[in-house]
Amino acid sequence: MQSPVLVLKDSLKRESGSKVHHANIQAAKAVADIIRTTLGPRSMLKMLLDAAGGIVVTNDGNAILRELDLAHPAAKSMIELSRTQDEEVGDGTTSVIVLAGEMLHVAEAFIDKNYHPTVICRAYNKALEDAIAVLDKIAMPIDVNDRSTMLSLVKSCIGTKFTGQFGDLIADLAIDATTIVGVDRQGVHEVDIKKYIKVEKIPGGQLEDSKVLKGVMINKDVVAPGKMRRKILNPRIILLDCPLEYKKGENQTNAELVREEDWEVLLKLEEEYIQNLCMQILKFKPDLVITEKGLSDLACHYFSKAGVSAIRRLRKTDNNRIAKACGAVVVNRPEELQESDVGTGAGLFEIKKFGDEFFAYIVDCKDPKACTVLLRGASKDILNEVERNLQDAMSVARNILKNPKLLPGGGATELTVSATLKQKSSSIEGIEKWPYEAAAVAFEAIPRTLAQNCGLNVIRTMTQLQGKHANGENAWVGIDGSTGKIVDMKERQIWDSYNVKAQTFKTAIEAAGMLLRIDDIVSGIKKKQAPGAGQTPKPKIEEEGDADNEQMIPE
Repeated sequence: MQSPVLVLKDSLKRESGSKVHHANIQAAKAVADIIRTTLGPRSMLKMLLDAAGGIVVTNDGNAILRELDLAHPAAKSMIELSRTQDEEVGDGTTSVIVLAGEMLHVAEAFIDKNYHPTVICRAYNKALEDAIAVLDKIAMPIDVNDRSTMLSLVKSCIGTKFTGQFGDLIADLAIDATTIVGVDRQGVHEVDIKKYIKVEKIPGGQLEDSKVLKGVMINKDVVAPGKMRRKILNPRIILLDCPLEYKKGENQTNAELVREEDWEVLLKLEEEYIQNLCMQILKFKPDLVITEKGLSDLACHYFSKAGVSAIRRLRKTDNNRIAKACGAVVVNRPEELQESDVGTGAGLFEIKKFGDEFFAYIVDCKDPKACTVLLRGASKDILNEVERNLQDAMSVARNILKNPKLLPGGGATELTVSATLKQKSSSIEGIEKWPYEAAAVAFEAIPRTLAQNCGLNVIRTMTQLQGKHANGENAWVGIDGSTGKIVDMKERQIWDSYNVKAQTFKTAIEAAGMLLRIDDIVSGIKKKQAPGAGQTPKPKIEEEGDADNEQMIPE
């Protein structure tokens, strides 16, 4: 019987083989080239127009790629890389793209020579294992409680950013914030930046006025500013997530009132309900009551009469932060309140005014496990960029608290890995030797890009560096990104976090392997139909010899 032949209708677009490999590699290289100039302290900035028409000026790899609108699927997966890197370790978003782009670039020669992609991937994975082994060998453990080492590390990670010019400011803020919210769970040190560190940006003032509050700040005022206290020392705080107002019926409720007195009875019932709620809360003698839901005028009256300040309609996330900061427990029903739920850890509650807005401070907490970083600055754009840099700095500090190991920065780590892999490649037998050697060369992309962005003579600098690393003795020599000189990273205190480097290598090589394995891109595209014509039928693959077996291809 004749073998079934696939007849592809013209509404189906298909590319396969080396054509796809080349297209994918070109797309990945294009993304890497966009990002390449933003690596290192002498990096260029990118100006982006976002969807809303606003302007973003930044050199943060992830922030740039987020705004790109690309059609090519391989380019899209490169963007996913930097997002993954940002979520996992929060830094190295630019390096991961540059490295992945280089890995694909060196693979192109082997694709042309008809190497099978699986062979290249196998060699890359072997190179990755050996690279991680080198990292483990040269990593240097540090003491997390040594403030100066921590400072120099966070500074070298954000020295490449816009805020590098403000000295220790951002690094200080990041270390303070992450130290406050760190908790030990089952022997693991956890730092939850997203949940428990809030960054409040208030335009105006100097950038130097930015500080980490030992507590929480929220953009709210008390419910009745005239009657309630706006400054309370050592407040007793109760947090609720239920409304302090009369419950409406579940669905539309009709009540027929015959006499005038019935109306009064109904109102009295409502008043008594709210009074009961308030009395249950007031018997714990709070100074401040905060609820996520509404708070009626009557409840406001009872509170202000008792000298209690109240804040309503707070975000759940903010409420959780306050609970962590002052040791309170968020309560769902006033009937269930206990003395242990009252937060007594805060030293001061105060309302301050910035510009036209009021902010409530709950600060000077005893042992806060949540904090707010207050950023001041001249304009919104500057504040946004400072916030992006701060997020990176906090991620770096978090990585070190989690895994206190350091690696030399300035491309020194990559050069050491490259030199070691080159030596090892001579002992590898068979066809995998060449792709393995190419992967070793690809690691040099990071120091080469640093040299390029400093405006150095790239070839001369790279030759010097390779010479110093070839004998494996100078593992700490790299490029000082600011001056472009070849220096010892230990002396200059330029460090990278172990977690970030290991994650960068893994993500880049695994992604390059994934893109190389793609040998077919199939897309079903609709035909343009004439106005008024009927619907175009879905494209089909028809198999000769088996008319019943018609497969539908998704549009």
